[in-house]
This record gives sequence, structure tokens and C-alpha cells, in this order.
Amino acid sequence: MTLYRKYRPQNFSELLGQNHIRITLQNEIENNDIAHAYLFCGPRAVGKTTISRVFAKAINCLNRKNGEYEPCNKCEMCLDITAGKSLDVVEIDAASHTGVDNVRNNIIEVAQVAPSRAKYKVFIIDEVHMLSISAFNALLKLLEEPPTNVIFILCTTEVHKIPATIISRCQRFDFKKIVLSEIVKKLSSILKKEGIECEKSVLETIARQSEGHMRDAESLLGQVISISGEKITADNADLIIPRGDLIEAIKFIRLLSEKKTSEAITLVNKIINDGIDIKIFLKDLIELLRKIMLSSISPNLSVKFGLELGESMEKDIDKIIKNTDVRNIINWIDKLIEVQKNISGSFIIQLPLEIAIVELCSGFTENVSRSNPPSSKNTEVDDKKNIVDQKPAKIINPKSISSKEVNSKWTKVLSKIKEENPSLLSILQACKPSEINNGQINLSFKYSFHKKKIDEVKIKSILENVLSDIYSSSIIINTEIDNSIKILRDIDKTTEEKKEEQKVPEKNEIKKGENDNSDDDMINNLLKTFGGKVVG
Repeated sequence: MTLYRKYRPQNFSELLGQNHIRITLQNEIENNDIAHAYLFCGPRAVGKTTISRVFAKAINCLNRKNGEYEPCNKCEMCLDITAGKSLDVVEIDAASHTGVDNVRNNIIEVAQVAPSRAKYKVFIIDEVHMLSISAFNALLKLLEEPPTNVIFILCTTEVHKIPATIISRCQRFDFKKIVLSEIVKKLSSILKKEGIECEKSVLETIARQSEGHMRDAESLLGQVISISGEKITADNADLIIPRGDLIEAIKFIRLLSEKKTSEAITLVNKIINDGIDIKIFLKDLIELLRKIMLSSISPNLSVKFGLELGESMEKDIDKIIKNTDVRNIINWIDKLIEVQKNISGSFIIQLPLEIAIVELCSGFTENVSRSNPPSSKNTEVDDKKNIVDQKPAKIINPKSISSKEVNSKWTKVLSKIKEENPSLLSILQACKPSEINNGQINLSFKYSFHKKKIDEVKIKSILENVLSDIYSSSIIINTEIDNSIKILRDIDKTTEEKKEEQKVPEKNEIKKGENDNSDDDMINNLLKTFGGKVVG
């Protein structure tokens, strides 16, 4: 006998999860306040049919007293229902009885006959969404005016296919997937009764693989038992369960956060040599990173929607969350999704992931411009060195910085930008920075094309890293247009600048004596700092 049949719950206390449904049904039974129709909807293998049978036994149990809700499982009625022999509990598979004639013959006509021995005649209709429209219409009349002592329990995995007229006449209960901890608890109970030893990590792996479906978990456990005997090990489980290793995935994420390029690449090649499918490993990585991202936003989000890991792994994840910025997590997820798309077409299966590791650990993902190749061998060598040696800015909790301090270090910002991306220098020379409030700085520009350039995702990332490094704080950039800004340079103007320069008078229109000495001093200082000169 298969495990899921052998260990199917026979009373309410044995049911896993679905507490909101179980408690409601128990109260109705205790108070003898039974509805005539119920709708159980939700994913497969989460207990819809099992609860239907327990409910049918409880309301028909011969030994149950008033104020109680559990079936005795000993009386003749309970035993018949458990064995599927009771004439008063009718289970119908709607998938194979879709037509209106089947509804008339198997439900409507049978419902007119009083229960033979039980107090209630119960119809459990599985996959009810498979009924035809005419069959639903025939069933609707019966639900509107049900015979005395007849109860309908409709079960479905696709509630959206059921007519609203049917739903409105039922008590609706929405089932949820079973959480990992409860699946592990049930599997442990089964193994204890079977006298089999098993590592807890194996049970957690089985529970994760089942994705919240109890019957799937019990089926997997049965397969593992069949090849393991009285003691189950991880090696035995690997023969049945598609191999994945969340422990190695967590270690990989930690190596990324510590920028250990060589060790991360070594780990990837090790898991491939160990026989782990790189696609499953990538899937585990992305699910783990999603959990970390949700936890960084709110722990409740992670609990509700994140991957369930088990107690020991949760502690490892908590350490990573404390030491990793959420913006890095988002960047890693984007990169790994890209690797997922490319990995199937790679002749070296791990190569796309290895490239991603180099880019993520070096902070190079946003700085590489493939469209502008180096013009000389020396430049090419310098760029390659920059790929390996460059480190992202140190991220510190955002803070507020006065305009005076911002301006005092702005020359350092320009110098750093000149090293990182020389093409941005002329744009930033023409911008006006504000004070920094809670990690946000406003950069004002006279020309819209300057603003658009800085707003590009890659450019903004470069500049935010530089600002965060110079001012020792996590900084987010906001850009705006300010036509009142006075440009303090007239060097190497672009065609676009000249076209937009509508309010600034031509050089030969400036009257003698109007030049501001302070402006000249600032231009001279900038030229001295960056080694430039006035041409023309």
C-alpha cells in the first residue's frame, strides 16, 4: 500500500495545515449547524478530499455526542465510510461524469432517496469544474432546494471555471499549500511508525521538492524508502530526487557578497563535477535571492511568499541579509536570470555563470561599454586590469550632508569620475549639486540632454557608486532641470549645448567689464585641476 493511502488522516486532529477550515468545520459539527453545500477549492494534494471524508464521518458517527466533533473511527458507520463501503457517502469524479445525464442519474435521483442508515447523505464531487454547463444547471436546482439531510461537498482546483450561481449557494473554503515544517513533521511521523531512520535534511529536501503538496511528499518518501531500507541517507535520496544543493547555493551567495571571485568559480565547477544540474542550481540561487530581497523589505513578506528552508538554513540566510545591500541583491537576480536564458546555448555549460561571477564580484556589470573598444594596446591592458581590480563603493547607511560639505568634496567627485568615465566629466562640471538629505542628492542641469544622460541606468549607477564612496554614505541621485544655472566654463562646447543655449548671450555680446572675477578664478582652478586649456 502506498504511504499516502496508508497514512491518510482519519480525524480532524491528524489533519495538517488548513487550520482556518478545520476549526470552522469543527465548530459547525459541535453546534449541529451544518450547511447543505460546501465548496473546497485550492491546489491539488492539500487535503480537500481527505477533509471531506473526515467531515462525512464526523456528522454520521454513531458514537459522537453533542458538543463533540471527532468521529470515533470504531462504529460501523465510521468503518464503512473509511473503507468506502457506505451507500450514504457517494464520491463522484466529475472529470469522468461531465454530462447532464450523469448528474441526473448519479446525483439528482439518488439524492431524492432518504439515507439508508446514516443521518446525512453526503455527495463528494471531485474536480467539479469539469461538469458541463447543462450539468451545472441541473445541479443548481438541487442546490437551491436540497432534500432534507443531503449535503454536497464540491472539490475543485480551478474555482474560476465554476459558475457564480453555484458558488453563491455554497460555503466556500480556500485551501493553501502545506508549509515545509508541517510536511517534515508528517514525514517524520510516518518514518517513526515504519521504524526507519532518516536524516532531517533529507526530509526537508523532500518537502521542498513537493512544493507544498502532501501527497507528492509522501510518494517521494515511499520511493526513497524502497531503495534505502531501514536507514535513509542523502546519497539514497539523490537517486530519486533531482539533485540540488541549497547549502552550496547559500555558500555561493556568501562568496558573491564577499567578492571572492576565484572561490565562487571553483564552487560552480565543483557542483558540476558532483553531478548537480547547473539549471537546478541557478533556480535555487534565484529563489534564495528572492527570499533575501523580500526579507530585506519586510520579514513578513519572506514568511508569506519566500522559499521555505528549514531552521539551520534560515540562520545562514539571516547573516547574509545583515551584510548585503538590497540593491546588490536585485543586481544579482537580474544577472542570474540573464544567465538562465543563455546557459542552454553555451558549449561550456558553466561559462555564462563564470562570466557573471567575474562581473558581479568586480562591480563591472554597469561599467563595461562593449560598443566602444579600446583604441590602443595599453588602454586594453588598463581596462582589463580595471575589470579585475575595481571594487564597488562601500555602502554605509544613508545620512544627511550639508551643501557646504557637498561642495567642499565636489572636486574629488570630478576627479574620481574622470578616472571612472571621462565622458561624464564635462556634464558634471555643468551641474549644480544640492545638500544630501537622508541619502538623496539633487543634481540640477541647465540642459535636458545632460539630465537624460545622467538618468541612464548604467550612468546613474556609476555616479551613485562614486558619490557613496566620496561621502561615505549610500546615495541615490535625483535629477532636475534648472534654467537659472550659470555655466562656469566655455570649453569644448558640444553642438547640442550650443543649440540649447538660448538664454546665454554670445561671447562677443558681453560688454567689457562685465566678467565676474570669481568666475574666472573658478575656471582657472578647474583647468589647473584637470590639466586643460582654453582653445580659440
